[in-house]
Amino acid sequence: MSAHAQSRRLTAVDIANRKGGEPIVSLTAYHAHTARLVDRHADFMLVGDSLGMVMHGLESTVPVTVEMMILHGQSVVRGSERALVVVDLPFGSYEESPEQAFRTAARVMKETGCGAIKLEGGRHIAPTVRYLTERGVPVLSHIGLTPQSVNTMGGFKVQGRDEAKWPELEADAAAVAEAGSFGVVLEGLVEPLAARITRQVAIPTIGIGASSACDGQILVLEDMLGLSPRVPKFVKTYGRLADAIDSAVGDYAQEVRARTFPAPEYVYGMPKKVASGE
Repeated sequence: MSAHAQSRRLTAVDIANRKGGEPIVSLTAYHAHTARLVDRHADFMLVGDSLGMVMHGLESTVPVTVEMMILHGQSVVRGSERALVVVDLPFGSYEESPEQAFRTAARVMKETGCGAIKLEGGRHIAPTVRYLTERGVPVLSHIGLTPQSVNTMGGFKVQGRDEAKWPELEADAAAVAEAGSFGVVLEGLVEPLAARITRQVAIPTIGIGASSACDGQILVLEDMLGLSPRVPKFVKTYGRLADAIDSAVGDYAQEVRARTFPAPEYVYGMPKKVASGE
């Protein structure tokens, strides 16, 4: 069912049932105002830990805290009505044990009202995925280029260019699918591998720098709107908001310095006095 035809908020089950059907539309969202706009078009919104870089100017997602994710997650849930809201669990909040992951996920879901969480990792994190899903936590998995592992990967590097390593990535996808994930994000994978994994797993694949054959796509909102100073190769720019903002702010600054803003229609005058005897 298309996004605009749905009146209730979508769930993880709705997304899972879209495997092989109408492509799933997803974008990141970090605050209420943009969430309200995206909500009209997207099937799910991801409150990604990319907010550390996009909203807070951090060098990577690693320093992002649970408290940051909750604050932005609350905003996105308040600003939306129908799209599923998925919130990332940040680095260090789930890797220690399935029990730690459940405590973090339960807190995030309770305090934000989101409908699912996202975890990075494949085979090594599959036991945690199973532990969470068996306890009522819907999980979106994320394999391939996993930004939280940037320090061990040696940077943001495309995955799968060495065909000999394809079985490992295929095994990652199979493991999280079997463990109960309702979908899996494929990031930074070479196109033929992403298409191959999409055919292999029974859950929807969400591509970002992957393949049009994936069951859905996701981009960082600020990247596709032209607000980010640098974007990866896989980002198509659908807007030029940085230019529009620069122009608007420049016009404002010029009018302030020329004392033409605020003009009379933008200030509050005194009420006219009623003449005595009338």
